[in-house]
Parts: sequence; structure tokens; C-alpha cells
Amino acid sequence: MEFATFILAAQRGYHQSSESVIRNSIEQAVASEQAGFNTAWFAEHHFNNYSLIPSPLMMVAHCAGLTSTIRLGTAVCVLPLYQPQRLLSEIGFADIVANGRLELGVGLGYQQFEFERFGVDIDEAPAVFSEYLDIILKGLDQNVFEHDGQYEKIPPTAISVRTVQQPTPPIWIAGGAARMARAYREGHNFFVTAFHDGLETLTTLRESVERAAASEEKNVTDVKISLLRCCYASHDELEINSYLDNARFQRRLSEALHQRRQQSHDGYLLQETPTQQDLSFETMRKNLPIGSVNRVIDRLLEEIDILKPDQIAVQTQLGDFDQKTMLRQIELWGDKIIPAVNKALCHAGS
Repeated sequence: MEFATFILAAQRGYHQSSESVIRNSIEQAVASEQAGFNTAWFAEHHFNNYSLIPSPLMMVAHCAGLTSTIRLGTAVCVLPLYQPQRLLSEIGFADIVANGRLELGVGLGYQQFEFERFGVDIDEAPAVFSEYLDIILKGLDQNVFEHDGQYEKIPPTAISVRTVQQPTPPIWIAGGAARMARAYREGHNFFVTAFHDGLETLTTLRESVERAAASEEKNVTDVKISLLRCCYASHDELEINSYLDNARFQRRLSEALHQRRQQSHDGYLLQETPTQQDLSFETMRKNLPIGSVNRVIDRLLEEIDILKPDQIAVQTQLGDFDQKTMLRQIELWGDKIIPAVNKALCHAGS
């Protein structure tokens, strides 16, 4: 089982400077390598405090110089917000400076607030995403490519800065059933999340994966699946409650942005508003791999048995959770949780 950290770089309030949020995120990526995680993923968002990373490829390029073994990924580049021709060169550049360690995650986005400020119609995002991914695949695979589509018309064009990994870096897709089916059709990997839900949602996710594979006449194991999950191990109730509080904060903002509500008093900082979708800390602890080290290990093994992912992406950077405590958490995963999970899976497999 591969393990990754997912770094959102959220800012919960003005008591956190943007500089401190970014530097903490970088420090967590470096700590992830030291702890033995396989990958560090970086999000992309714009124009508010939900996430401060405007370009995950810039984070990859920077962290490439501070690390040597961990793979560095975009989760995700929001394709409809890019000019695909330029993005191709930036993908090549990032993979070069990372010595072939780039994992390229792409998605269509969901926040109208962002799309409006880029002048992009969010209702066209699925179609734009599909066409732009076509362009990215052409540009990565062909020395000279051209494209004649609904949204872009590109004459014969060469990308001078090409990826180290050939023909392409591993490509990961985020999105719904249609994108999952495309992943199977073209041999890409994909991300899934159960948010803060429990085993029933994971069972539903597994059924969706199996349907997508069957629709393309593929085996489920033909592509890799990464499960993004909030996880935390501690015997300290205050630590756990702080993590849960920050996880719920993040979810509140995500739901508000997804539902196209703008909750902002000053045009930047989003107002955190309780909703009917809020879960109690007790329910979140029941649903998620959160609690003692043994509880986290046992719960992860349950979830892996149901969903059968290839990677668990642990959400580390949440709101204003204490940085030193999070760095210790990352170290704890490397020392105890990852080895124990893999040992149990090895025994089960044999």
C-alpha cells in the first residue's frame, strides 16, 4: 500500500499569514519524505482562504529541490482555468527539475467563485476539461501536435520543455463517474474521497469503481486508485478534537464553494457557517481512521478491505492546526502506522 500526504494549505484566519501557511506546507512535504511517504500531493485554489496554493506545479518545482525520493503531485491542476499549451511546458519543466518524480493530477474544478474571476463558464467545465485533457495527452505524446476543437484551435506546435518520464508522467483524474470511466478507457489513475463518511460510502465507492471498469471492459486493477482521507492518531483528546474541528472547518468551506455560495465579509476571508451537513465530532471519529494508533491501523485495514485502493492520501494540512503537532503526526505515521498496515496487508496476502 502506498501512502501519501495531501496538502491543502488552508488559512483559517488572519492570525495566520499567507507566508506561514505556505512555508508550513513545504515543511510538511519535506517531513513526508523523511517519514517514508511515497507521494506529497498539492491542491490548487484561488482568491480565498480555502487553499493558498495557486499553482501546484510551482510547489512541485520548489519541493523538488528540497527532496530527493518522494514523488510530488498535483491534486489537481484545474484544467479549465489553464491555457493547455502553456501548461504543457510547465508540466515538462516540473518533471525535469523533479528528476522524473512528477505525478500529474488533473480535474475540472467545482468552485464558481474561481471560475467567474477567470472568465470561464463553470457549466462548461466538463466539456472544457475533456478537450483540454485531449490536448495535454497530444502534447505529451507527440513532438509536434495540433488540435482543432470547440474551445481551442492550435496549429502545429512543438513543446520545447519535455518531461523526463516517457511517454508521460503518471496521470491522475479527479471527478465523477464519467471521468472514472475515461481513466479506465485510457489507462489513467484516479482520486476518490468519502469525505467524512464511513464504511457505507466506501462500499458505494467500490461499486462505482467496479461499474466504471466494467463499462470499459477493463479489470478493476488496471489503474491505480488513491483514497483521500482525514486520519489522525493520538491518545490526546485535545489534539484529536483540534484536528476534527479543522477538518469540519475545511468541509464547511468546501460545501459553501461547491454550492456556489459566497460567504465573505471582506471579499477574501470566507465565513465559516455551520450547516445541516455538519457531523458531530463523535460521528466523525466513528466514521474516520481517527483515535489511538491501534484504532487508526485497524480502521484503515477495514477501509482498504472494502475499497481496495492502491494509495491512502492522508490529509495533513488543515486550517490552523498546530504545525509542530502535525510534523510529529507525520513522523508517527512513518514510525508506526505505515509499517503496521503494510505488515498486516503482507500477512493477509500470503
